Amino acid sequence: MTIYDFKVKTSSGFTKSLDSYQGKLLLIVNTATKCGFTPQLEDLQKLQERYEEQGLQILGFPSNQFAEQEPLNDGEITQFCSMNYGVNFPIFKKINVRDQDASPLFNYLTEQIPFQGFDMTHPTSKLLVSIINERFPHYMSGDSIKWNFTKFLVDRDGRVIERFESTTEPFDMEEKIKVAL
Repeated sequence: MTIYDFKVKTSSGFTKSLDSYQGKLLLIVNTATKCGFTPQLEDLQKLQERYEEQGLQILGFPSNQFAEQEPLNDGEITQFCSMNYGVNFPIFKKINVRDQDASPLFNYLTEQIPFQGFDMTHPTSKLLVSIINERFPHYMSGDSIKWNFTKFLVDRDGRVIERFESTTEPFDMEEKIKVAL
């Protein structure tokens, strides 16, 4: 099984097979418009523009599972991302990325690359871990998505090769993206 075996819904509600991205290096991100990490959208777009011709494709999947930080509907999300951060990479239909109703795509991603912990040298990590432990302690167990802006790098053959947690800034992934390209 590879990433190409999955179908997802576009923000307009159409079904899209991920096999349409065969041969691309994918960066799959769970997003939210009202999160402290939302400004990462700007640098994700810069990475998209910088490496698009070499085969990078970023795919955004909004989720409202983390402190209800994605209150917008699908069309509003796409518009917000475009108007505020210049995003032109695909933003798909809002989904669940963890727990019993999680998208099969995100279950697959987290099975391929387990949670390795947060980089506690990042200035936001201690605060984020504190919030999760206080308000959502069950989020820390297992390999599931812990918060918005978890990122997965998928090679050109559809294999998941890297996982980056919320606190990993987009440009901190650039070297790994360049190597994978």
